Amino acid sequence: MQKSVILAEKPSVARDIARVLNCGRKGNGFIEGDKYVVTWALGHLVTLAEPESYGEKYKTWKLEDLPMLPSKLQLVVMKQTSKQFHVVKAQLQRKDVKEIIIATDAGREGELVARWILAKAHVQKPLKRLWISSVTDRAIKEGFQKLKDAKAYEGLYHSAVARSEADWYVGMNGTRALTTKFNAQLSCGRVQTPTLAMIEKRERDIRNFKPVSFQELVVDTKKGITFHWIDNKTNERRIFDLEKGPKIRENMSKGVVNVIDIKTVRKQTSAPLLYDLTELQREANKLFGYSAKETLSILQRLYEQHKVLTYPRTDSKFLSSDMVETLVERIEACDIQPFRKVVSKLNGVKISKQLSCINDQKVSDHHAIIPTEQSPSPTALGEKETKIYRLVVRRFLAVFFDAYQYDQTTITATLAKEQVVAKGKRMTDLGWQIVYRDDYSQKPTDKAGDLHLPVVEVGEELSVIKVELTSGLTQPPARLTEGTLLSAMERPMAYLENQNKELADTLGKTGGIGTVATRADIIEKLLNNHLVEKRDKYLHMTKKGQQLLDLVPTDLQSPALTAEWELKLEKIATGKLDKAVFVKEMKEYAINIVNSIKQSDKLFKHDNVTGSPCPECGKLLLEVKSKHGKRRVCQDPVCGYKKNISKITNARCPKCKKKLEIWGEGEGQTFACVCGHREKLSTFQEKRKDNQNKKVSKREVSNYIKQQNNKEEFTNTALADALAKLKKQ
Repeated sequence: MQKSVILAEKPSVARDIARVLNCGRKGNGFIEGDKYVVTWALGHLVTLAEPESYGEKYKTWKLEDLPMLPSKLQLVVMKQTSKQFHVVKAQLQRKDVKEIIIATDAGREGELVARWILAKAHVQKPLKRLWISSVTDRAIKEGFQKLKDAKAYEGLYHSAVARSEADWYVGMNGTRALTTKFNAQLSCGRVQTPTLAMIEKRERDIRNFKPVSFQELVVDTKKGITFHWIDNKTNERRIFDLEKGPKIRENMSKGVVNVIDIKTVRKQTSAPLLYDLTELQREANKLFGYSAKETLSILQRLYEQHKVLTYPRTDSKFLSSDMVETLVERIEACDIQPFRKVVSKLNGVKISKQLSCINDQKVSDHHAIIPTEQSPSPTALGEKETKIYRLVVRRFLAVFFDAYQYDQTTITATLAKEQVVAKGKRMTDLGWQIVYRDDYSQKPTDKAGDLHLPVVEVGEELSVIKVELTSGLTQPPARLTEGTLLSAMERPMAYLENQNKELADTLGKTGGIGTVATRADIIEKLLNNHLVEKRDKYLHMTKKGQQLLDLVPTDLQSPALTAEWELKLEKIATGKLDKAVFVKEMKEYAINIVNSIKQSDKLFKHDNVTGSPCPECGKLLLEVKSKHGKRRVCQDPVCGYKKNISKITNARCPKCKKKLEIWGEGEGQTFACVCGHREKLSTFQEKRKDNQNKKVSKREVSNYIKQQNNKEEFTNTALADALAKLKKQ
């Protein structure tokens, strides 16, 4: 009997598909049924070959051998997962297999994972595509009923290959040129470098910022209304002429407030849009301090393992009209604590295509991140998973409620010929904000709050209690966090050195630099390469990062350039641009980068040199930080020597409770804390052993409780002893 091979991206998804399709016979790296053989990748099994594969001269890094421009880039099987590749290849080449169903993640990178495996396995059997946004049983069944012809995704595959080859030609050549020219471990990339440049621009703006002093005037009246002085011509509250403030205050102190106008306007705000990946990463960073990479990892688990959220790597905040009929079931799946009261208010609500979150034009490959029709069990989710899941559920439920409505009242008055204003608001319909009440993480409220103003009439005069003159300084822009950097990558128009409208339009069309799926990796790469470091939640440029930007060609730092490339990749995906044209352009660009670096007369200076020589080559070692501790590495990239010297542990400092670092080797190992606490490992272990001996285990507590439950409520131990003696006689 002829069968179909289903190629999934990860084992967990493969197991779900196999179960739904009644495939029960487990093999080594695959699961088989009567009609289907389900196998899986482990992410990428095949990748582009390293430069060493294109000739002996590329095995050593030499500036004169650059640029490296192979006419065709080769594919190689990744060593660490080669065993699974050969398992997949064997299933694909089986004689009883008539067709292949690609079931990798429904996106550009997922398409690449599957197609490269097929190319390397030299398989040319008919292809179909499973394209689903969640991995619930229902979604899988419906997906297999609507399998697509894989030819419809050829453009997406070519776009993915073009992206990979562009990164190879630009990244490999740029990195080797920088490293060999300046004898330092330096790297550049078409998205990494502009992102680093945006962080540097923000730091430059902060350095160049000059604070300006200003004053404000606040008037308190006996009727309990607080007024603010505003300029008659500009409506500006702040007074920058510091001699003017005291004079106005003196005049106003002598008069009464005369009400000249009262306006009440009914205002409303609709529910926020549903989450795309970038918005959710930004929120999680702001509310919980999670990194972009961490949030994506949590979302992947909620999607693949728990099956309670839809596909996370999406850039859309809308749903398609064909999803309307599934929304009631998704709402019912949210009928768990702490959402039961909110969900009960949606019983019987009419759901139509007129909802603001339904827009077919704004959904490309995937719709917004929303709950599936499946509820999580009460104990299934960990703390971090619960927090992210609840964020998504609240956003989802909010779109089914009416707008939040309030009356905003503005009282305009005069005081000694100066204009003063008081504002207040009163909620009239809570609307969607009911979803966020009593939530520990989010409470969308207006800055003014619900400030009720006492009733006054036009012409009424109010006595002044005091006129207060306050002083302040204008503030520099805040440093970037991971959350605000994601926003900057999504909307980098403000980071263009020249405000070119055409370039700004290009950035708007492409959705910024990078993609929702790659931005987290880019930020992680900047941190791992020590170009940026995190202090508290803020991102700071390192001296290495600052020097790198000084050495990299200026045009590679522009967000506009990489945005234009993303636009071309999108055209390749839709068949409007030939992949070969784009790759040729990238090769030419790589040549320009290498030539620019070769001609540079600048120098790179290490700021982290130690006094210790490298045991391999004798050059002085560098000390670098990582999120796991500190290590010493040789400053010569060709040498490659490295050694860990400290490691961040889970042990906590007895003084400040921060994580301790462990230094040294053998018996001399010592715990050290940033607060100054020092303690030998042996001493620490002895203390912990003593504490463990003093503690009562859970089993001992459980046994004690059982014994107490078996006893009488009142016990006469003397009588019990006497009875025990009688029984023995």
